[in-house]
Amino acid sequence: MEEKNLSAIETFLQMVKESDNIVFFGGAGVSTESGIPDFRSVDGLYNQKYDYPPETILSHTFYRRNPKEFYRFYRDKMLCLDAQPNITHSKLAELEKAGKLKAVVTQNIDGLHQKAGSKHVMELHGSVLRNYCERCGEFMSAEEILHSEGVPKCPRCGGPVKPDVVLYEEGLDQKTIEDAVYYISHADMLIIGGTSLAVYPAAGLIDYYRGNKLVLINKSTTPMDNKADLLIQAGLGEVFGKVEI
Repeated sequence: MEEKNLSAIETFLQMVKESDNIVFFGGAGVSTESGIPDFRSVDGLYNQKYDYPPETILSHTFYRRNPKEFYRFYRDKMLCLDAQPNITHSKLAELEKAGKLKAVVTQNIDGLHQKAGSKHVMELHGSVLRNYCERCGEFMSAEEILHSEGVPKCPRCGGPVKPDVVLYEEGLDQKTIEDAVYYISHADMLIIGGTSLAVYPAAGLIDYYRGNKLVLINKSTTPMDNKADLLIQAGLGEVFGKVEI
């Protein structure tokens, strides 16, 4: 590891030690170390061959017009139900249990933060673990979706089932946004990790942070690099692996 990263990680660990109102804002890079593919990375889903780009398939319009093709892609690429939390998920859960971390705001839809034990998780883009009948509201598990064929049908009324995931062209849940804004605006330390900060309105939420301990951990550059109080260009695992609670 580069010398500057080692010294930056030391600074990061000291900041964590001194803070008791930490909020973590994370993206796809949090889950890639659990084997969940990232849309925008070089080897991500955007560079694999489908009849349509993933951004098109995962849009509200496409879901309405071609639900069968949507679900073919969704089962194949979005339902990574065997994935397990990694060191970053685990350390965040431990920091919360210790009373230092107040919330996780995530753009991920895999439920791994909760699986690791985190309780205060704001899922900006929903979760693949929740699926509801569009006709009667009956809940359907991700396992049932995975093992169904074509467009999943409600076991109660036969209506079409939709994942509780925010597709392109859909708005974010207002209550989730309000909760995220509350926690971010009250935080004494904001850690942004594993996100390109390219997806709005989610990325805009970090503008609500008012403190002076804005830490940005990401392998590649982001539009916010120059606003960070501490920048660490490294994988999340090698940084959080050094956190001692």
